[in-house]
Amino acid sequence: MAMTTYVQAINEALREEMERDPLTFVMGEDVVLSAFGATKGLVDRFGPERVRNTPIAEAGFVGAAVGAAMAGTRPICEVEFASFFYCAFDQVCNQAAKLRYMSGGQAKLPITFRCVYGAMGGAAAQHSETVYAQFLSVPGLKIVVPSSPSDVKGLLKSAIRDDNPVIVFEHGALGRQREEIPPGEHLVPLGKAAIKRPGDNITVIAIGAMVPKALRVAEKLAGENISVEVLDPRTLVPLDEEAILRSVEKTNRAIVVDEGHLRGGAASDIAAMIAEKGFDFLDGPVKRVTSLDVPIPFSPPLEKATIADEGRIEAAIREALGA
Repeated sequence: MAMTTYVQAINEALREEMERDPLTFVMGEDVVLSAFGATKGLVDRFGPERVRNTPIAEAGFVGAAVGAAMAGTRPICEVEFASFFYCAFDQVCNQAAKLRYMSGGQAKLPITFRCVYGAMGGAAAQHSETVYAQFLSVPGLKIVVPSSPSDVKGLLKSAIRDDNPVIVFEHGALGRQREEIPPGEHLVPLGKAAIKRPGDNITVIAIGAMVPKALRVAEKLAGENISVEVLDPRTLVPLDEEAILRSVEKTNRAIVVDEGHLRGGAASDIAAMIAEKGFDFLDGPVKRVTSLDVPIPFSPPLEKATIADEGRIEAAIREALGA
């Protein structure tokens, strides 16, 4: 199998799903130019009717995607940077998330929203945020955070086929990550976590771009006979609570690692679930490793100091184990 990058995997998923279903189309900011490479070549293959540039007006084109989905098509709507969702909160949260429920299932909302999130090196606060936590309390949305090329391809294809609105968060720093992807039809079901590295002493639940960092820490600590299990939830909604609790039951300790902020974040949500449903499994409190509760700085040294990193993950593991 050939090595495929994260960005190439996204491109393959889009191309395969557009070939599979003529009602599927791509719309959004810079999708013809393909600023990040994920939509590269699609307009040449499928034409401008199915690969549509939109104005820099998120409220307008996200609302158009909602209408297109209700009319029977399957839009893949690219909101270029995750922070731009703030401009379209009503369209996503008050319309897309609710209309299937409010119509008694008569209206389907098969929209896949794609965006780049996270700190990528000096992109500053308005282009560097991790915002999926803002959507966790909105019923009707599914939230996908892939950490590898194989997962982003399989999860994105599943998202596109889903009849509900799904937001796929793609970390910009993962774009060049390489991995072999199984040939043929490759689907990863929504709501199924993955054990990225088995271990016995502690469970690290790592989200998105934190997964490679957690794996590097686990590899380092293995040299000291510290066995770290790294679990990637892959989707935050639906969340595979069973897999998380099963891992914590085995290791008796848990750390949740996320690039999002601490207050009201995804790490807090998962930690609360473990404390509520897996309290008897725990030999110590659930720890959280997140970015600081400040806007992401433009300055690269300050950005580095703000974002959760391998040093903080390792320190949390050692503290939890008393090592």
